[in-house]
Amino acid sequence: MLNKLSAALKTLVQPGDRVVCAVSGGADSVAMLFGMYLIQEKLGVELAAAHFNHHLRGAESDADEAFVREFCAGYGIPLTVGGAAVQPGKKGLEAAAREARYAFLRQLPGKIATAHTADDNAETVILHLLRGTGLRGLGGIAPVNGKIIRPMLDITRQEVEAFLEEYHLPHREDSSNAADEFLRNRIRHGVMPLLRAENPSVSLSLSALARQLRQDEDYLQAQLEPELPPVSKLRELHPALQSRYLSRFLKRSGIPEPEQAHIRSARELLFSGKPSARMDFPGGVVIARNYDRLRALEASAAPERAEIQVPGMVELPRWGIRVSCSETPNGGFGVALTGGLWVRSRQPGDEIRLAGGTKSIKKLMIDRKISAHERCRIPILADTAGVIWAGQLGVNLSRLEEEASCYILVESI
Repeated sequence: MLNKLSAALKTLVQPGDRVVCAVSGGADSVAMLFGMYLIQEKLGVELAAAHFNHHLRGAESDADEAFVREFCAGYGIPLTVGGAAVQPGKKGLEAAAREARYAFLRQLPGKIATAHTADDNAETVILHLLRGTGLRGLGGIAPVNGKIIRPMLDITRQEVEAFLEEYHLPHREDSSNAADEFLRNRIRHGVMPLLRAENPSVSLSLSALARQLRQDEDYLQAQLEPELPPVSKLRELHPALQSRYLSRFLKRSGIPEPEQAHIRSARELLFSGKPSARMDFPGGVVIARNYDRLRALEASAAPERAEIQVPGMVELPRWGIRVSCSETPNGGFGVALTGGLWVRSRQPGDEIRLAGGTKSIKKLMIDRKISAHERCRIPILADTAGVIWAGQLGVNLSRLEEEASCYILVESI
C-alpha cells in the first residue's frame, strides 16, 4: 500500500505543499494518515490532519473525535477539529453531512487529502449507473477536485486492512456503515460481494475503467468552444458534442444539475421546425429559440395587483388591458360583486367555469399550452368570492348575473 500511496502523491503534490489529511478515525483514513506520516519527509510536504464531528451518532461521534485527537497527538501531527449538528436537506442526511464536511475542509489552508479507495470508487460507479448517468458519472470519484486530492483510488480496502495489521494500527468502526439504510451500503454489502465472486479484482477494474472514462470526458469537454454555437452549427455536430453543449448551456441558464430528460428536451427545441419555439424547464427556466440562437429568458415577474374603482375606467399597461366598470350595461358582462374588484395574477386554487365545465385555471393554462413563463403575467379579475374573468380564458360563467350590480368590459391595449 505504501508504494501505491507514494506513487499517487508524487503526481498530486509538490515539495513544500501543506497536505491536510481528512481523518474520520475509520480504517481508510487512519491508513492514509499514517502512510503519509511515514513518507512525508521523502515527499517534502508539511503534514496536518482535520476531523469533522457530524454529531449524528451521539457518544459514538464524540468517541471518534477523541480517538483522532489521541492518535494525532501520539505522532505529533497538527490537528484541526470542526463540527456541526447536521440536519437532513433536500437530498437527504448523507448528502447534507457530506456538504457540511467539505465546507469545513475547503476553508483549511493547503491541499486536502481524502481517503477514498478503489472500493469506494467502484461503489460510486455502480451507484451512478443505477441512478442513470453519462461519462462524467461513470468516471467515478475525481482524483483532483480543486484543492481536494484523493491519493488512495488505486488502493483496495483489503490492502488497507493488511497495512493496518502490519503496523498494528487501531481504528474506529462507524456503526452506520453496517446498516442498509443508505443505497451505498446496500451496494457494498449486497452487490460488490457478488461481483467480487466473479472477479476478485473488480474494484480495481472498475476504478481503472472510471479513470479512462473520466479522461474521455475531459477530452470531449475540451472540444467545446467557450460560447454556445448557432443552432445551424449545433445541428451538424456529433450528438456527443451536442449533449455537452446543451448540458453546459442549461447549467448557465439556471439548471444546476441537468438530467438526460432535460438535455433531450433541449435537443427537441434545437431541431424544432418552429424558429421561435420555447420550452419550460425546472425552476421556472424558459429556453427559447430565436431562429439561429438558443437563449434563456429572464424570469418573468408578475405585475403588481391593482384595485379597480367601481364605477370607473382604468388602463393597466403592464397587464395589457383596459377595464371599464359601470352600474349600467356597457357592452361587457354583468356580475354581482362581493367586496372590491382586483386585477392580479393566478393564485393556487383559482377555478373558472367555461363551456366545458369547471376546472382549475392552472390546468386550463397547461391544456392551452400557456408556458409557465407567461402564466404569471396573464390578468385575473377577481373579488373576495373568487375569479370573475381570466385573460386568454374568458369570463367565469358561474359569476354571470342577469340582475347584475356591476357591468365589466375588458379590452386589450
